[in-house]
Amino acid sequence: MDTQPELISSMEPLLPEDPPANVTDQCYSAYSHSTVLQGLPFGGVPTVLAINFLVWLLLLLVFSCLRKAAWDYGRLALLIDNDSPVIRRRWTSYDLTSLFYGEPSDKEKSPCETSPPDLNSKDLGFCSWLSSIYQMKDEEIQSKCGVDAITYLSYQRHLLVLLLLICVLSVAIILPVNFSGDLLGNSPAHFGRTTIVNVPTQDRFLWLHSVFALLYFLLTVLCMRHHSASLHYREDDKVARTLMVTYIPREISDPSLITKHFHEAYPSCTVTDVQFSYDVRRLMKLDTDRRRAMKGRLYFAGRSQKEGRILIKTHPCARLCPCDCCGFQKVDAEQYYAELEEKLTDEFTAERNRIPLKRLGIAFVTFQDERMTAVIIQDYSQPRCRRAPQQSSVTPIVHSHQWGVRYAPAPNDVIWENLAVSGPVWWVRCMGLNLALFILLFFLTTPAVIVSTMDRFNVTYPVENLQNPVITQFLPTLLLWMFSVCLPFLVYYSAFLECHWTRSNENRLTMHKCYLFLVFMVIILPSLGLTSLDLFFRWLFDIHFLDSANLKFHLIGTAMELLRIPGLTVYATRLCLAKSVPERLHVKRSQAYEFQFGLEYAWTTCVFSVVMTYSITCPIIAPFGLLYLLLKHMTDRYNIYYAYIPTKLSPSLHAAAARQLLAAPILCIFWLLFFSFLRLGSTHPVTLFTFATLLCCLLFSIFGLCLRKLRPKRPSSYQVRAIQPH
Repeated sequence: MDTQPELISSMEPLLPEDPPANVTDQCYSAYSHSTVLQGLPFGGVPTVLAINFLVWLLLLLVFSCLRKAAWDYGRLALLIDNDSPVIRRRWTSYDLTSLFYGEPSDKEKSPCETSPPDLNSKDLGFCSWLSSIYQMKDEEIQSKCGVDAITYLSYQRHLLVLLLLICVLSVAIILPVNFSGDLLGNSPAHFGRTTIVNVPTQDRFLWLHSVFALLYFLLTVLCMRHHSASLHYREDDKVARTLMVTYIPREISDPSLITKHFHEAYPSCTVTDVQFSYDVRRLMKLDTDRRRAMKGRLYFAGRSQKEGRILIKTHPCARLCPCDCCGFQKVDAEQYYAELEEKLTDEFTAERNRIPLKRLGIAFVTFQDERMTAVIIQDYSQPRCRRAPQQSSVTPIVHSHQWGVRYAPAPNDVIWENLAVSGPVWWVRCMGLNLALFILLFFLTTPAVIVSTMDRFNVTYPVENLQNPVITQFLPTLLLWMFSVCLPFLVYYSAFLECHWTRSNENRLTMHKCYLFLVFMVIILPSLGLTSLDLFFRWLFDIHFLDSANLKFHLIGTAMELLRIPGLTVYATRLCLAKSVPERLHVKRSQAYEFQFGLEYAWTTCVFSVVMTYSITCPIIAPFGLLYLLLKHMTDRYNIYYAYIPTKLSPSLHAAAARQLLAAPILCIFWLLFFSFLRLGSTHPVTLFTFATLLCCLLFSIFGLCLRKLRPKRPSSYQVRAIQPH
């Protein structure tokens, strides 16, 4: 019976009539022993900014030393050759691309195959890479890295322009309005005076915040419409004429049955080619190992003619123990690689002979004209509850009524080895991975939960009384950044393990999942991890909302993206485990990976969403968000050109990223609605206007999504027209 009075008394501080004198202490009154989130007056902003800037400069210096000294790690994209396994990972060695689509023309070749020959001329001095970032033109990046890279960089430039407008409006208009209030005293060094809580509830200026939230939504829509207008592309003829047919019975091995079905069911359609798909996972690995052994044999054969017999240690750990005390056996290098090549060649030949027995129930069917494929796609897109697709005399044999028919993805977009994972196995795998990921990220490893748990066990108690921004601000910032960077990689690897059939789907789902988890980790869940839900709402929405809030600076994050510490660790480990010089050369030429557009889109959009969400309640965050995105844009330009190999994706990925950005202003309006509801009441005109604004924005977004779903399907072309720089 005593719990009810306690609950009532606990809710009394929600809307106090008079703020306490010591507002700095009361904000965390229920958690007064927090040693992580307390700081100096004005949040320690100047000191923390200076520390972040100095560490950022230090990391840039370290990277300048490591990029060439550490086995050319910072310029791996300049070291790959056209015969590299990384380039050939698209299965061109098995003629799969030509098998399904014919030989590629000069316009269809990978960007790396047509890249300019003087790449090294841009990278001569110690810090020449810094100047090259600014001097690089979009045409050069497109020539080497492809159109997807230019589209991504154009997306970032649109965000920078949009964020510049938001920064000017928030700092020039919203910040003076917040600062004009007197609820939190008159001290100019008080950080809380820059927030919306300093404005009295009866002040008519509160209307301004809701109006600006709607204005930011409209600016975001216009900016993304302008960006999407540059995504015009023309459909490649070969891709538009090819369909991907799934769920074909695996016992069907005669292409003429597929041809006969389409000829009878669609008399106006002419099939020119039918190719079945096979499980080539083991064949891929054997071919890569075989070619690696061949290069080792050729290398040591050339050296043996000049230096005589060469002995090497074949144990994987031999390079870690260069002395002879470990007892690793030495063998003749040329003979070792010759025997290894012969063994792998025999296995490769045997596996290639078994390939026809490993059909996957997938076929690529090419027609004479793209209008024919449009007719078939429309027929198979009809709702199955009304009618079945057109049938033929061989329908009982090929089960055409159960087929899945869609436009074939671009050959360079297909992950051929993943085609073997399909049906119930794929769905069970996908649901299991996502369930495990949800449990892990939601309940266990939210960044703020980890930091608050450290604080709960008084990990930082010895430095509680130092009142030093290095401890109270910089260290928690670094910890939160580390956890926020590491956890999205778990989301990425979960999408990788799901075995999607195309790189575009893999990147798109990675983008959506990473963005969702990042928003929960960075915006929603941090406060839930600090205290109870009840105290969270009291801290969040009472009169002292954001009173003692702290600014966190992530300048060091852009420098850490240059270092790519996980990749450097893997690179160094592979070099140490290499058995010989040709294997180390192979590691150098195969370490560069494709740029993960899905992951980077999610991270960039999350940063923008954080800035947008707090740009009205705490306008001072906008300039620092603009600075971070500017540095990230320059970092991504460098990484795309120097550190990653090109990739070709569907334009639908870039369009999905533009649509996803609309969540940022919606989060901002949603945040203002909760603030108005608990601060002003549910019947206040400002609350009603904010609610109506949120409802209209949601309806607009849902209507746009439904309208897009009703559009007729078209092929995912990879012959994209060059985007003009803005």
